Amino acid sequence: MKFTHTLALINDLVENKIVPGVTYALINGTELKTGVVGDKQWLPETKPLLDDNQIYDLASLTKVIGTVPVILQLAEQGRLNVDDSISLYLPDWKYPLVTIRNLLTHTSGIDGYIKNRNQLNHDDLIKALLNLHISDDINRKMNYSDTNFIFLGLIAKKITGTPIQRLIEERVLRPLGMLNSSFNPLDKNKCVPTEVTTNRGMLQGVVDDPKANILKYDCGSAGLFSSLSDLIKYVNWLIDPKNNGIISPNLVDELFEDQTVSGNLGRSFGWAIGKNKRGETYIWQGGYTGTFIVIKPKTKQAFIFLSNRIHPKAPNEKYMQCRKNIIDSFLND
Repeated sequence: MKFTHTLALINDLVENKIVPGVTYALINGTELKTGVVGDKQWLPETKPLLDDNQIYDLASLTKVIGTVPVILQLAEQGRLNVDDSISLYLPDWKYPLVTIRNLLTHTSGIDGYIKNRNQLNHDDLIKALLNLHISDDINRKMNYSDTNFIFLGLIAKKITGTPIQRLIEERVLRPLGMLNSSFNPLDKNKCVPTEVTTNRGMLQGVVDDPKANILKYDCGSAGLFSSLSDLIKYVNWLIDPKNNGIISPNLVDELFEDQTVSGNLGRSFGWAIGKNKRGETYIWQGGYTGTFIVIKPKTKQAFIFLSNRIHPKAPNEKYMQCRKNIIDSFLND
């Protein structure tokens, strides 16, 4: 295993203090390389990243790790169809044209601004989301939105009677043996801090995403905390799927195909999908806090990257270009 240029870019990211630290894993078939570089936090005092089993706020990785498998499992069980109108499950929603497939591929066209969103309570936020509008972009453009996956969580709850975060724990985390993963870490000291906020203090083991903080167990777009070892288990399952009771290997294979109605908008179920310079298919998903996963199924290669790029302060736009360069390096290294 080499990935020499990719590893150099990770070291540069830390040495240039664009992020405090990075925990990573590079998977190449049966080979595995893990590493820890830099610091766990800078405030209120600098602490180093001592090992690779720290717990990270995964942010939007929650979508693909948890919510996507739950929804696809319900589809395999015949409890929903991905081309169902979401109005079948969310009767307060006014646009029956929007389907579960649209939500999964971020092609729903859901648009709109919610005034004072972060000051709303649980019920009022859900009501406001269900009163959003759609644009002409439905089925024509990919517009990434957390709302899509919040709705998927509400649909799963409507069908099962169980909140989405509990479904993720029961139907994904436990079957895969992801014992360090949860939505409410018990040992906050094992967690890598994210933002230092004016109203909530330093967030450590507490979800950064404001919508997830409000919706709690009903949020299917963010909120999951996990470790590198657990994410390696998850990624290895996608690379070499087994009949473990989550979803069938055949359905896992569909994650590596464009699932939009037009079939050419670069979205699978939850994941972004593309091809590298050699024409090899890959999928990837990132999280606002500074996390991402990239998988190349044909070569059985994957890259798990965990950082707290919003510590001590968001948004840290310098990170975004560096992330692109690191992902491009892995895809073509």
